[in-house]
Amino acid sequence: MLALPSNAKLGSYAGARCLVLGGGGFLGTALVRALADNGADVTAFARQAVRPPHLRADARWLSGDFADASALRTALHRQDVVFHLIGSTLPAESNLKPAQDIAASIPPTIQMLEICVEAGVKKVVFASSGGTVYGIPHQVPVAETAPTDPITAYGISKLAIEKYLSLYRRNHGLDYQVLRIANAYGPGQMPTRSHGVVSHILNNALDGIAPQIWGDGSVVRDFVYVDDVVAAFLCGAAYGGEHRLMNVGSGAGRTILSVASDLTALVGGPPPALHPGKARTADVQVNVLDIVLIERETGWRPQIDWQDGIRETARWLRQLRK
Repeated sequence: MLALPSNAKLGSYAGARCLVLGGGGFLGTALVRALADNGADVTAFARQAVRPPHLRADARWLSGDFADASALRTALHRQDVVFHLIGSTLPAESNLKPAQDIAASIPPTIQMLEICVEAGVKKVVFASSGGTVYGIPHQVPVAETAPTDPITAYGISKLAIEKYLSLYRRNHGLDYQVLRIANAYGPGQMPTRSHGVVSHILNNALDGIAPQIWGDGSVVRDFVYVDDVVAAFLCGAAYGGEHRLMNVGSGAGRTILSVASDLTALVGGPPPALHPGKARTADVQVNVLDIVLIERETGWRPQIDWQDGIRETARWLRQLRK
């Protein structure tokens, strides 16, 4: 079961029909498990044809393309809450093909919202990106009221979806909650995916490979453990207040160099190798999220500290290798 603050406003999920779009992924499988643990009737929807072996056994599995209206109608039938976790591109890659990023995310999401209205869905909870929607921050930590000037097509698409959610609430009464999530990490994040820096570095360190850091390592990010993110989803779905946008992070920043050093020290791998002249243009220098709003409104706050979180991730990766 998830570790939650005693005052967290989780709500009741007993008998609630919940659909997790992207339910076969890193966050999706963890969310499916947590919802089922709390009594929900859960369906997971994802593109992969084969049911993930680690998906909770009592969750229904539906395979389909997010852009397929017929598959979505089947998935959305009689659902109460929809968790939209589907993402088709990565921030750095999205600038290379912005039209492709738009086509893969915005039209299918609008179609999904139309079907939600038809199906009588009560609420949509959207996994937005706290790391990209704000762009280069004017002040750190970054609050929900900060300007939104994304520097990637990925961030622009996430922001556009937030706006469409607001539009559908205004025009059709479809309730929603946006969670702008920082850099999630933890067990279940496959090291082969290029956006999972913690699992990627840990996996390489276990193989004796030094982390390759593009730049001087001074880029600062906010890392939040998977169980804390899932707890925020549960609190966000139950929330009934006026704030439709909330940050989800640790509230603390870590340089990529310090992250790599902590991870390699943990498993005894070689130290990081810096490449100062090769920083990525899609990266903002500092991104740390202000989490005061979600703490005040829902009682949620992160429960897993950095050292405990990376130890659990390393333990999971070692088990994966057996």
